[in-house]
Amino acid sequence: MGRIPNHRLATACRRFYNQAMMEIEIKSDIPDRMIGILGGMGPEATMDLYLNIIRLTPAGRDQDHVRVLIYSNPKIPDRTMAIEQTGDSAVPSLIESAKLLERAGAGIIAMPCNAAHYFLAEIQREINIPILDMIEETSRRLRRESPIPKTIGLLASNGTVSSGVYTNSLRKQGISTLLPKGEDQQKIQIAIDEVKAGTHDRATQETFQSIGLRMVEAGAESVILGCTEIPLAFSPDEVTYPTLNPTRILAEIAVNWALGKGS
Repeated sequence: MGRIPNHRLATACRRFYNQAMMEIEIKSDIPDRMIGILGGMGPEATMDLYLNIIRLTPAGRDQDHVRVLIYSNPKIPDRTMAIEQTGDSAVPSLIESAKLLERAGAGIIAMPCNAAHYFLAEIQREINIPILDMIEETSRRLRRESPIPKTIGLLASNGTVSSGVYTNSLRKQGISTLLPKGEDQQKIQIAIDEVKAGTHDRATQETFQSIGLRMVEAGAESVILGCTEIPLAFSPDEVTYPTLNPTRILAEIAVNWALGKGS
């Protein structure tokens, strides 16, 4: 069987990709699929997504793993500053990176940066392959819980919080969002910056975990680790409350697509 040209594969992906990305139609004529990772925001979070993809893939040998193309572009302007319009726009660099992955043969894009999803629609308009929506997939995962939670806590960067991407997405699922109070939010941002700088320690981890606990005590039924740096300094086994890791959810959806499976 000959290889399907990239433009035909992109068209097929767009046709089968609905808003939920949960009803992927399996076609026998679609060749080995390649996941594109638009990374660098930050580099260690990019590595964490790839590690999750590896661990979620049922494989007994190298050849059983899915093809992954990683473009780590740490030169993309700061997303929080772009959202708050205090720095350069991140959109041109995000579009350029997405186009590079498309040209290289990726059939879908996974973007391990929550704040960057604020610009997802602008990026998607410029390419012909679908971008997985980590925010929407996390919200839908909560919607499938039984019972459906009424209130969710959010640990995230200042940009993700101020953009409202999670608040708006969860609202569509009938779920309200509990945000940290002002001082706690600033502590979270500082802790995220420590992870990005590679200077995080036990105190960084305790910051995330203790603020998560305060949100649960204030009424949150579980907590979203809504910045891809947070899982790098957070131990779910050490807390008594449930958490959701959007990086892992994104990896699950990407692997299911690569294997031609529905979710």
